[in-house]
Amino acid sequence: MLRREETRLAGLALLRPESFADERGFFLESYSRRGLHEIGITTEFLQDNHSRSVRDTVRGLHFQTGEGQAKLVRAARGRIWDVVVDIRRDSPTFGEWEAFELDDVDHGQLYVPVGFAHGFCAISDIADVCYKVSAYYDPETERGIAWDDPAIGIDWPAAEPKLSDRDRRNPTLADAAL
Repeated sequence: MLRREETRLAGLALLRPESFADERGFFLESYSRRGLHEIGITTEFLQDNHSRSVRDTVRGLHFQTGEGQAKLVRAARGRIWDVVVDIRRDSPTFGEWEAFELDDVDHGQLYVPVGFAHGFCAISDIADVCYKVSAYYDPETERGIAWDDPAIGIDWPAAEPKLSDRDRRNPTLADAAL
């Protein structure tokens, strides 16, 4: 069973899978096409991605142009502070952000539809992030927004974020090619 919780930004959904735990550990369905369809998410996912990050790593904010790429994100190990920014120009919440803590205890997942930039910060010593995407990776459509864009104002939970060179060079939302 999968429970859907609505969020402040329209289109996003926080998902709570049912977990069965005992002294041996736990079991849960981390993905069920039927379960997603039952709660109104009919996105077809085509690829699984897995990243590992150390504490204070910030990855993002990433998005794809064209048809875009929806994501279904979870922390398979550790804890992350998952962030999305609404980049739909016709949206009343354009440029606004929302964040969610995802971890390997509560097993929450975030459904991020097309039209949002996505990023996260590892807030545990090690964080494994697994996410499904609705389109194959295409470097021609890959874009980013500055993680520290002052116009967006995200208050990241890392005093000294660890960033890739690419993420250090991302433009502000105002200058991004949406």
